[in-house]
Amino acid sequence: MTTSTAQPDKPLGSSPHTPAGSRLYLVVLAAVVLGALFGAVAPKSAEAMKPLGDVFVRALKMVIAPIVFCTVATGIASAGDFRKVGRVGLKALVYFEVMTTLALALGLGVVHLVRPGEGIHAAAATLDAAAVTAQTHGREAKTIAQHLGDVIPDSVASAFVGGEVLQILFLAVLTGLALVRMGERGRPALLALDQAGKVLFELVAMIMLLAPVGAFGAMAYTVGHFGLHALGHLGRLMLAFYATSLLFVFVVLGAAAALAGVSILRLLRYLREELLLVLGTSSSESALPQLMDKLERLGCAPAVVRLVVPTGYSFNLDGTSIYLTMAAVFVAQALDVPLSLGDELGLLGVLLLTSKGAAAVTGGGFVTLAATLQATHTIPVAGLSLLLGVDRFMSEARALTNLVGNSVATLVVARWEGALDVAQARAVLAGRDPIRLPDAPPSE
Repeated sequence: MTTSTAQPDKPLGSSPHTPAGSRLYLVVLAAVVLGALFGAVAPKSAEAMKPLGDVFVRALKMVIAPIVFCTVATGIASAGDFRKVGRVGLKALVYFEVMTTLALALGLGVVHLVRPGEGIHAAAATLDAAAVTAQTHGREAKTIAQHLGDVIPDSVASAFVGGEVLQILFLAVLTGLALVRMGERGRPALLALDQAGKVLFELVAMIMLLAPVGAFGAMAYTVGHFGLHALGHLGRLMLAFYATSLLFVFVVLGAAAALAGVSILRLLRYLREELLLVLGTSSSESALPQLMDKLERLGCAPAVVRLVVPTGYSFNLDGTSIYLTMAAVFVAQALDVPLSLGDELGLLGVLLLTSKGAAAVTGGGFVTLAATLQATHTIPVAGLSLLLGVDRFMSEARALTNLVGNSVATLVVARWEGALDVAQARAVLAGRDPIRLPDAPPSE
């Protein structure tokens, strides 16, 4: 079986019912601004807007699991052979590991340079450990073996019910490989998965009509509940985190994008609608379907997009990686806990694993950080209560960086694999959108 999946007759996620990209961009931007103003002017009323953002994110999460399953399975099957799937997967994992390690190291270096927690002199015994437990929903820390073992679901249904991305990826990879083994006998099932994916993307297009409402509700609640004063004594940490994220995007990811043959500035402009959606919802998952659609429009081979993007949402969370090291060392500084070189190397080692399973949803980084501190027994977990007031604000920067990181990762892996039409990508990013035949070979 070579390329047994039928190419969509139109880009995934496109729909005549979806507002034009530029119009949606402006409406979401206006909703984010109005939500922030409403939160500042009427904080109590703004807190009541939280369900608007929650319902929108939940509606998108409802379809994320089946979309990931369908796109990964069809992406692997369309590759046509085990060698190609293994080659693309290996290149993606190598890239993910290099980038997340750089993100972890950069965060560690900046937090030592700025030292935002120095001088707080908080005592762990006086902090609210119960608040940390509530924020993490009572999840207990797991050993590395348990963390890896959780990739395998108890049943096929449980993976979809629980919405665990790693488990869904595991099932999707096995399904894709099974379809490759079946050859032509698996073609009917492959076509059914492809059609199911189109239905799911059409459903996403309908849900996206509520994007401005969700962005307004989420932003209004954030500002209304935590208030601008929440940025007070933790302002240095937030500024350092935002600056580090920007440094990573423009320098590290900018260099990677240049290697793929595209400009990071033009790529950010191209993804402005998705970035605004993530800004409003603090969830990079909310933009996953549209992101895959746009990357295919750029000239990335669908098989690469459908394998790299969903996998990156679990293995390539650059923004979360920066946050994890900065937040952990900040807590240590605030509690006056000395960290030896061995302690920091041990922390990095655990984070290299736990960061791969961090959920790309609001609060996922905080939960992962709590589990990591419990596993290392070096920094008191109660110290995370110092971050509760501003974690939501930092969650937005995490999600934005994650989105850009996965976009660049797909471009780099596609270029590395020879599956990126560079001329197409440059034309689209320059504002021109040439029509390319679905089966046209990529050009260098």
